[in-house]
Order: sequence, then C-alpha cells, then structure tokens
Amino acid sequence: MSNSAKRIGIVLLNLGGPTSREAVRTFLENLFGDPDIINLGGGSFQKQLGRLIARFRYKGVAEKYREISGCPNGCMGSKYCPNRKQGVVSDCCSPINSLTELQRRALEKQLRRKWPEHTIRVYTAMRYWVPFDYDVFDEAMRDEIEHLILLPLYPQFSYTTTGSSFRNWQAIEKKHLSEGRSPGWQEYAIGHYHRNPQYISAINSRIEERLHNDFTADERKKVHLVFTAHGTPISEVEKGDPYTRQIEETVAAVMKLRNYRETHWLGYQSRVGPAKWTRPNTEELVFRLIDYGIKHILMVPVAFVTDHIETAHELDIELREAIDENNLQIDKLIISKGLNDHPDFLDALTGEISKKMKHITGDMD
Repeated sequence: MSNSAKRIGIVLLNLGGPTSREAVRTFLENLFGDPDIINLGGGSFQKQLGRLIARFRYKGVAEKYREISGCPNGCMGSKYCPNRKQGVVSDCCSPINSLTELQRRALEKQLRRKWPEHTIRVYTAMRYWVPFDYDVFDEAMRDEIEHLILLPLYPQFSYTTTGSSFRNWQAIEKKHLSEGRSPGWQEYAIGHYHRNPQYISAINSRIEERLHNDFTADERKKVHLVFTAHGTPISEVEKGDPYTRQIEETVAAVMKLRNYRETHWLGYQSRVGPAKWTRPNTEELVFRLIDYGIKHILMVPVAFVTDHIETAHELDIELREAIDENNLQIDKLIISKGLNDHPDFLDALTGEISKKMKHITGDMD
C-alpha cells in the first residue's frame, strides 16, 4: 500500500456549447466537421460541408440559444470562457457551460475531501467549444499531473460521443509525443457507467421531484413516464455501437428501482439528416400517446447530464409548440430537471473515479 502524495487529474469530457451568437457558427462547424459524430464523408469534404451547413443554420440555432441563455446575469462558465475573459454578459450562451462548470467545481471539492492526502485537479474538456481538449491537455501538463483519469459526462458509451472524445485526446497526445513533449502521466479511462446505482438513483430522484411538485396525488396515478435520449443513426447500431442497448438498460434499471409503478416509454430525439435513426422519435411518440388519450406526461431525459439545448429548448419549448400547432390536447407535460450537480450524480462520478484510484494509490480496501 502506497501512502505517498500524488498529483491526480480528472478530465470531464463533454460536447460543449457556444458562449455567444458569434460562437454558434464555429461550434456548428466543429460539430458537423467531425465524422465521428455525424459521418458526411470525412476529410476535407466534410469540413467544407460542415462550414456550409453552419453558414445556413447558425442564425436559427443562435436564436434558440438566446431563448435559453445560461448566463443571464453574467458569466458562470469556466476560466476559458471568452465572456469571462472579456467581462461581458452574453444573451446567447448554452446552459451546458455554466452547469458543467458547476459540476466540475462540486466534484473537485468532493474528491479533495475524500482524498485530502493527494493533490487533485478536475478539468473540463469540451469537444466542440471552449474549454477545448488541447488547451486542457496543456494545462494538465503544466500542473505536472502524474495520474490522469478521463471521465466522459456521457453515462452510456457511443463511438460518436465518448469514442470521439477518446480518439481526439489520443491524437493530441500523439502530437505532443511527436514533438518530444511527453505528458508524463499514467492514464486511465472510464468508458461508461450507465447502470451505476447512484446515477440511477439521481434519475429516480429527479422523477420524484417532478411527480410531487407538479402533479396532484390523483394525477400521479395517471402519469406516463417518457424517457428520452439523443438518437443515433441506425448504421451506427448495426456496426455494434452499444449506446442504444445501454440506454435501454438504464431505463430498465430506473423502472426496477421504481417497482414499475408507472407506465413508461422510450423515445429518441435530435435526429439530423435523411438517414434512418433510432426510433420511436420522441415527438412522434408523444403525439401518439396524446392520441391514445393520455393527458399527463413526465418527460425524463435519460442520457443528458445537464440541462442544455436538447432539454431546455427541444423538449421544453419546441415540443410544446409542436403540440399546440397540431391542436393536440394535454393537461400536463412536465420536463424532468437535468442531473446537473445532484448529490447522487456526484456520488456516481466519485464512485467511478474510486475504481481507478485503487490502482493509483494501491489501496484495495
């Protein structure tokens, strides 16, 4: 057993989100230019196509971010945020920035309390906007980190999300090594934690909050739970991507914890382009349930660990508008809050880190 103090870094990997109207275009270029997340052919062709798509879409997307801006009273994001550096208040900032920073700070405090004998730093590395992973890589090197744990904020593994983040991190490392700059740390990666008991408990807790705060006792008997996750192209599923199966396993674990009290459904949202995506589509599923006569629905985002555009706008604004536009009648449509800094979710992350810490510290208790 080793008790010597160590310098340990935990890197939270996430998608990211724009911090201003101007940043939306670049964010979309980075997103659509990544063949791992949306395969449009790859290479220079995809980068050019990504720029073209961003050019025509960014104004409409920016308006959506403006409606859900996460920092209405000033920057709450990381030290890398341009708004923080420039001392400006953005009215077009994704909530994912401030909420991920909240998660990072809360997790760092929790880890330092748990392992006070070690120097622990928690970083956030976004894939498509600040703080970029290559900047965080350099920061960890300056901090002389000895052991580094990659922790995706994607509980379910997909080659398009976790896989893309891992591959890009490895590319950065390879580039450093080719330049004679070895990071010098031992690296560990957490692939998924979709059935972690604390993660499941956090989702269940959010469900309970909404059921008791937004529905009467009589209404709770009629509520249908609609779990919703980001969809994925069928082609990815056919290649063996485990994401969809792991989503189903997460939902099954939540409902088992709830003793299957409510009728539940699972839909997939945010499809892009003409390719076939996982079904049922969330919006189409909700329309069908309303046609069945269901009047009380609680939407449960199951793969999103923060409130951002897919929840705060796509579900809480666009879905409601679509229901009205189609003259559908529903008494209550409630959106469950994201996990954000829920204590159980932080415990889930700490638990996953603990598994790697046993190898770092030599403490197998």
